[in-house]
Amino acid sequence: MEEIVKFIDNIFVKYYEYVGGYLLLILLVPTGIYFAFKFRFLHVTKLGHALQVISGKYDKKEDTGDINHFRALTTALSATVGTGNIVGVALAIYYGGPGAIFWMWVTGFLGMVLKFVECTLSFKFRKVHEDGSISGGPMYYMEMGLKKKLGSFSKVMAVVFATATILCSLGTGNMAQSNSISDVLKTNYNIPVLITGAAVTFVVLLVIVGGIKRIAEVTSKLVPFMAFFYFVSAVTIILVFIDKVPGTFLLIFKSAFTGTAVVGGFIGSVFIITLRYGVARGLFSNEAGQGSAAIAHAAAKTEHPVREGLVASVGPLVDTLIICTLTALVIILTGAWDCGIEGVGMTVEGFSRGLSRIGLENFAGHVVAGGLLLFAFSTIISWSYYGTRGAEYLFGEKFVKPYRYIYGLFVFLGAIGEIEIVWHFVDMVITFMTIPNLIAIILLAPIVKQETEKYFDYMKRQQPNNY
Repeated sequence: MEEIVKFIDNIFVKYYEYVGGYLLLILLVPTGIYFAFKFRFLHVTKLGHALQVISGKYDKKEDTGDINHFRALTTALSATVGTGNIVGVALAIYYGGPGAIFWMWVTGFLGMVLKFVECTLSFKFRKVHEDGSISGGPMYYMEMGLKKKLGSFSKVMAVVFATATILCSLGTGNMAQSNSISDVLKTNYNIPVLITGAAVTFVVLLVIVGGIKRIAEVTSKLVPFMAFFYFVSAVTIILVFIDKVPGTFLLIFKSAFTGTAVVGGFIGSVFIITLRYGVARGLFSNEAGQGSAAIAHAAAKTEHPVREGLVASVGPLVDTLIICTLTALVIILTGAWDCGIEGVGMTVEGFSRGLSRIGLENFAGHVVAGGLLLFAFSTIISWSYYGTRGAEYLFGEKFVKPYRYIYGLFVFLGAIGEIEIVWHFVDMVITFMTIPNLIAIILLAPIVKQETEKYFDYMKRQQPNNY
């Protein structure tokens, strides 16, 4: 049995290393560049307007939808702000060197416009049920938006995406996260994995049985708290090492294009590996282009698809360009990046070295454990919603409730098991979401362009002095 598992795991690894990973490189970055120019960098020029929308300036209770703009964003953010921000950044640096962070930034910057496009489309083609609840996501704009262009193949794309969404929800959004929680609690506090698994499963089920409104209610409180908690700890360390910040940015930019030579415990990395790990971990961090966030944003209360697309564009800014950067700076500034430790241990080492400068080295484990616990838990509950939308699309509303309990079972299994194969499987399945989604949004770009022009014409009439 062990040999069979190793054989299957090897297939997953080889696929991603030699096929899937490079397909993402070929499609993701060029598509982001294409949209950035096509929409004249509106993810930057209209950032102020997006923040106004998030603040609730344009909220109307009578608008159709399940949740307001802020809760849609925090639900999507809670799914992306997870282990990728703590473990993923460390892995990117471990394999790709400091230069990988530059390519994470590129992925995050381009990810802002990718999320604008996919979430605008998701809202445009969302399905409103008789009871007023909402279903949306790439499977709907693939099926309905591409039907004239691709015929029955549009349905095939939608089914592939929905299936991959379910598999990702059970893997990257579930087992990988609960395993990280149980691992960090066992390592730091010697809590048995069975107890962690049972406790996390119980709390997750309490939240997700209530559906998107309960999930959004929890994440709208959890995301700001956990981001502030992690932000303060990381910024404290950065201020301690402030004299090294210019040199750190220079190292990141230089090694982004040259790779990184062997240093201390770092084994070295060539340019293509630096690029691939930066893009891969950037995608894992913010999920831009993957289409998952579009499922949450489809449930927002508004009558304007573009308005929700602009809200969604802020996600990668918070997730990758701010939170991931904080983690990276802590690791590189403190010298932990070349200590030879892989994964979360590198992040703990960075915080330990940094906080030791102010006499709080024993606090480092609590910072990373607390951040990982909050980040991973929020990811679990948000991905449960993505999985239910995939299940509902494929099997109907009657399968949603059973799926939630199946999801709870996988939370427990992830907490108590060894799941390296799950990470490799998820890397593969992410490509089955991302590649069809990128193809779909390229083909549907004219609709987004039309909606964008219509929305800003409307805003000019409403507020002529601001546009």
